[in-house]
Amino acid sequence: MSEALNKIAVVTGAGTGVGRAASLALMKVGFTVVLAGRRLDKLQETQKLGESIGKSLCVPADMADPGSIAALFAKVMEVYGRLDLLFNNAGMGAPPVPFEDLSLAQWQAVIDTNLTAPFLCTQHAFRIMKDQTPRGGRIINNGSISAHAPRPFSSAYTSTKHAITGLTKASNLDGRAYDIAVGQIDIGNAATPMTDRMVEGVLQPDGRKMPEPRMDAKAVGDAVAYMAMLPLDANVLFMTVMATKMPFVGRG
Repeated sequence: MSEALNKIAVVTGAGTGVGRAASLALMKVGFTVVLAGRRLDKLQETQKLGESIGKSLCVPADMADPGSIAALFAKVMEVYGRLDLLFNNAGMGAPPVPFEDLSLAQWQAVIDTNLTAPFLCTQHAFRIMKDQTPRGGRIINNGSISAHAPRPFSSAYTSTKHAITGLTKASNLDGRAYDIAVGQIDIGNAATPMTDRMVEGVLQPDGRKMPEPRMDAKAVGDAVAYMAMLPLDANVLFMTVMATKMPFVGRG
């Protein structure tokens, strides 16, 4: 635990689901976690759950607003003066409508939150990490199983998650010069509010609607903490953490 003491982490989408699980896991290993998200009440719930575990700071931030993202990182520097870890986790999907019926506005909203926001957050993190002492840090992107394989009617979400893979590789390469390690965690069916619908059944490629197995989100949080605790000369470039029996490996 002592290795992460005085280390500062930013987690986007920290109010619920994977973001909450990762925040708690990071606090447990000694990070001070800046909890970022749109809803202050949800961030405060995460903070309360972690108050006996470690330190955190709630900073409301809208990932669709570049000014709000800039203010988040300005706050981190104002309060802590450094940044050791960024978990680009916040994301959203579009309504599951036929491909040709998805509106440009719906497409753009997903692009803004799932791709442009991680790009901007990574830029801010680079600027901080390259100039601080000791230099460097780590960035972890939430890729999702959708970075590998789509679900029906998910063109916007799947496109952004495939793009996150490219962002991970490119920023990892560009971060070498500054001791910035970038990796990606691809998550399948963690039990969060976003996957509650899977209990009743979700659409499969063959047209059937079937329930899908889920896993405790804590498993994801622990994986993020493992990646975060590595020394900067080691990096998990890609890790897949998934419900063992979900339809992904093989043909469904």
